[in-house]
Parts: sequence; structure tokens; C-alpha cells
Amino acid sequence: MTSLRLGWVSLILVPLLQTCGTQAEFREITFEDLRDKLKGGWAGQMIGVSYGAPTEFRYLGRIIPEEEIPEWRPDRIHNSIRQDDLYVEMTFAQVLDEKGLEATTQDFGDMFRNAKYRLWHANLAARRALKRGVPAEKAGTPEYNAHANDIDFQIEADFIGLMSPGLPVASNDLCWRVGRVMNSGDGIYGGVFVAGMYAAAFFESDVREVVKAGLACLPPESPYAKVILDVLKWSSENPGDWTKTWQLLEDKWDVRDPCPAGALLPFNIDAKLNGAYIALGLLYGQGDFWKTLDVSTRAGQDSDCNPSNAAGVLGVMLGYEQIPDRLKKGIEEIADEKFSFTNYSFNSIIDSNQKWIVQMVENHGGRVEGEKLLIKTQAPEPAVLEVWDDYGSPAERVGVDDPKWQWTEEGPEYASPSLLTVEGTKQIVTLTEKSIVGIGVADGKLLWQLPFLPERRAYNAATPIIDGETVIYTGAGRGTKAVKIEKQTDGFAAKEIWSNAEVAPQYWREMVGMVFEGDP
Repeated sequence: MTSLRLGWVSLILVPLLQTCGTQAEFREITFEDLRDKLKGGWAGQMIGVSYGAPTEFRYLGRIIPEEEIPEWRPDRIHNSIRQDDLYVEMTFAQVLDEKGLEATTQDFGDMFRNAKYRLWHANLAARRALKRGVPAEKAGTPEYNAHANDIDFQIEADFIGLMSPGLPVASNDLCWRVGRVMNSGDGIYGGVFVAGMYAAAFFESDVREVVKAGLACLPPESPYAKVILDVLKWSSENPGDWTKTWQLLEDKWDVRDPCPAGALLPFNIDAKLNGAYIALGLLYGQGDFWKTLDVSTRAGQDSDCNPSNAAGVLGVMLGYEQIPDRLKKGIEEIADEKFSFTNYSFNSIIDSNQKWIVQMVENHGGRVEGEKLLIKTQAPEPAVLEVWDDYGSPAERVGVDDPKWQWTEEGPEYASPSLLTVEGTKQIVTLTEKSIVGIGVADGKLLWQLPFLPERRAYNAATPIIDGETVIYTGAGRGTKAVKIEKQTDGFAAKEIWSNAEVAPQYWREMVGMVFEGDP
């Protein structure tokens, strides 16, 4: 086994005076050492995801027995070429190669919307929203994405930290622009935490300090920060037994998961719980690559993504040359093979990272000096506070065929349903055969109804548009109408705001808004 060893001959702390007279801390690293650490980060991700792949989501809410971890074989590293943990983040890396470091959230969303690979959870919900015309800045928000707190950005943020050595503030800025595409709140903080640890890993030899550095990038009020603080506390109280800390995490944090696939079930793809398993692996691994893989994998749930993140961070700390040979054997033979759905190989993604590191460093007061990079390091700063935690607690899973959730009146036509929330009550708004209706999400009961009878051979096929508490609907020969849904003492009522008899399309898809010339 290989434990953390220091080889910092070329990593030198250089205090320099700023013109204002205060001291700024600079770090210098040779390009040779920088590349070794970049290789270590990408190799760590490849090793971690391949190591944990056979157990992914097969052990839910329980520790994987040691004897049920498949024996490592070097040829298993080939699996990493086809892993979404790697090729999805490379989609966002490609945006930087095409748009530069100032790429916007919409730039990242545009690339993501047109990607051809399969997706799940927050990523899938975001791409569906993007294809419906939702702006990238909103695609990851709870308004459009029930998976906003899921793990997705957490497993795709490694490349940001790898481009930000000693620059956690710059890393946070880029995380926010990318993570907004598919996540919100703790879902974004997962990526912020991981990238922050990478940023620290280039110059830090103590894994505990690396975890603290990632924590320092989070707003302390966020649930994500609180769970990482718990891991740090409990690991100090139980230094020799990671399973005790794991159980404390389960008891306190494996609750209230709002993900539709996991609510009230053992399955949990929540970012902060799985992020805790990353920290668990690093803290109890203590710089040992095999042990870090073992703990972060055996914690269960997303047991390939978590060791991928943990091993990637440790790979930067150690550098490629210090990763155990048995784990990295096989990488060089596929080093020029492109990852699925990307233009990148192991070697070329490292080239891309190194190019952007130089520009990132120069943008933040550093410079190139011969064969080394002089980095003006940044102290971590908490990201802006944004929390989606007001959804209550899941109480019961009700299937669409359950008698508790049934609609036995008019059947739907061809319009897609839309989601409306009025004073905390979620409603499905849809056009039926003869009406437009609002149906309670919680119980399937009719909340309000307006007649909207098709004329002659027309039918109701236009998806209602929701703008706050306003519903806009249309149909051939009947014009376009807008009504405001208001809560009353005995239920809900629809009050007409305006009507335009001249605009009456047969079809339209959901959009963010409509613009009329003149009065409606």
C-alpha cells in the first residue's frame, strides 16, 4: 500500500510584498509537477469509478461487506472510458475550450442540451427542461427540477478544481456557472465542496486540512456544510472505526430525501449524504490510496462516484507517480483513447486543463516564470447561500394507480400538463376533452375547472403556460386567455385577466413567456 509521502522540493512558499504594503502568499510549482498532479487527479477518478462500478447502488443504507468487494484487476480501468462520471464533466470542459473562461451558464446549458448520452436524475430533468426552452439559469432550480439536491454536479465538478490550483474563489465562481445548469442549493454545493478540495490538494499534504478547505467554500448555514462538519467531528471522536461515523451519518442525515426515486426508500442519491462518504473515505483513508478507495466504496449508495471523487482529490495530493502501480497499470495503454461521447483522451484532457490553469492563474495575479508557475493563492470564501429545504418531509409514496390518486372525470386530450403552485398548494394544470382544470398533486382532487370546449374538428392540444399564479391557455378558434388562480376560503377560483380572440394556435409547447404587441 502507498501512503501519502511528500516530495515538495519544487513546491516553495514565496512571500512577496504587494504595492499596498501587505503580504500576499504565492506558491510556485514546476510544470512537471503540475502535470504529475493533473495526471494523478484524472487517474484517481478513473480508478475510483472503475473500482466501485460493480457495487453502484446495490448496497442501499448498509455498509458493503469487505468480502463482497470484487478483487481489483488492472483491466477494469478500461471501464472508465465509458463512465458518465467522466464524459459528462468533459462536456463542460469542452465549453471552456470553445468559449473560454468567461463562458456563461447558458453556454454550458447549450452544450449540455445537445449532448447525445443517456442521463439520470438532475441531469436528465435539466436536459428535458432545456429542450422545452427553459433558460439554463433555471434548469436546475426546484421550479423545474425535482432532483435539484441530487448528486449530479458533485460528480461533474472535478475538472473545475483541477483547473484552480490554490484558487478556491475562482473555483467557486466557475462552479456556480456550471452547477446552475442541473442543480440548486446543496446540489451545487456538492460540486463546490469537491472542487474546493481539489484546489487545496495541489499544495496541502494533510487530508483533514483538504476536507476543511472544501468545507470553507460552503456557506455554514447550508445543510451540506453541516453534514461535512459532522463528519469532521465524528471522525475525531471515532478515529479508529469509520463504521461508527457512517452509522451516525445514517441516523441523522439519511432522511427527508425528496428525490422521487428515493423518498421513503433505502435508495439515496442526495448530494450531501454521498458527499459525506467522500469525506469519510479521505479522512479514514489517511492518505493511503487503497484504504481511501475501500472506505468511500463500502459506504454504499453511489459507490462508484464517491470513490471517484475521493481518489481524484487524493491523486492530486500524491501525484500520478505515487499512485500504487497495481491500480494505475493499464492507464497508459488507453491514455490516447477517447472517452465516450467526447473529443478527449486521458492525455488531451490534461493538456486542456494545463492550458486553462495558466490563464486562470494569470487572471488572478499569478504568472509564468520559465518552467514554473507562480500562483497568487486565495483564501477560501463561502459561496452565496441558496438552500432548497422547505419541501417538508416525504410522508407517503402514492402511485398513479393508487385509489388515493385518481381522476375519473374528463380524460386528457393532447396537451402536456404544467405544474402550478398557489400559496403552497401544488396543482397539475391541463387541458382535458372539454375543460381546463387544476388537480391537486397531493390527492388528485379537482381544485378548479373552466369550460373550454373545442369547436368543430379542433381539439385541446396546447400546453398551458404558467407565469407565477397566472395560467395562459389557447385553442384553435377560441382565442388565447389568461386567468389568475386565487385561493379562497372554500377552495380555488380562476379569475380571467385578459382574452385575445385573434391569437388561437392549435399547438404550442411550454415556453418561459410570451410577448404580445399592444394590449392582449
